[in-house]
Amino acid sequence: MKIIAVIPARYASTRFPAKLMQDLCGKTVILRTYEAAVNTQLFDDVFVVTDSDLIFNEINLNGGKAIMSIKEHESGSDRIAEAVENMAVDVVINVQGDEPFIDKKPLEQLIEVFKNDTDKKVDLGSLMFQIKDKKEISNPNNVKVITDQKGFALYFSRSVIPFPREENVGVRYMKHIGIYAFRKQALMDFYSLPMLSLEASEKLEQLRYLEYGKRIKMIETTHGSIGIDTVEDLEKARKLLA
Repeated sequence: MKIIAVIPARYASTRFPAKLMQDLCGKTVILRTYEAAVNTQLFDDVFVVTDSDLIFNEINLNGGKAIMSIKEHESGSDRIAEAVENMAVDVVINVQGDEPFIDKKPLEQLIEVFKNDTDKKVDLGSLMFQIKDKKEISNPNNVKVITDQKGFALYFSRSVIPFPREENVGVRYMKHIGIYAFRKQALMDFYSLPMLSLEASEKLEQLRYLEYGKRIKMIETTHGSIGIDTVEDLEKARKLLA
């Protein structure tokens, strides 16, 4: 089974433009993320795929592997699909470009999902962890996920799900970490299918998979990695490294 990691890297982030090229204690955010993915030693290869000459050069000039997107893309999955379309791979791990503190263990768990899935019932795997603070739960920047009893995703939302009409029933609120593992075929199916209303409304690409009947296996982790979505997040990351 050939497994690669691909890091989609848009330059023009909506909430924090050029965040991937920001300095994070002597190296850019995207370079730290790339090096963290390589250092796990879990992958047969690691690539950054980008629409930006700056990011492309940043990775290549530091000894990494970068691919330029040919087309404009609405989502990271689309960008990755274009990059791997002609590659002979089985599983593709999507590592977010703004996640420089990658932990090896949950990535190993994602890979094990596919190694153990002999019946090929899993199309994608992804990560989640429990959050308890009410502000964190209500924050629309934190994507929440609910699952069935076997750990397959039922829905993802920026809203509070489930809604706490009754608070004393033992509901756990799970935050989605945007690291995915795809079977290549599921990724290519996604690439060929149009966006539907749920994805368009929430601006969450994972909903396209659910809308078209793909099965997403969620793995719970205790590792709530620091994603850099805002200037405040970047400052937290700098303090953590320092």
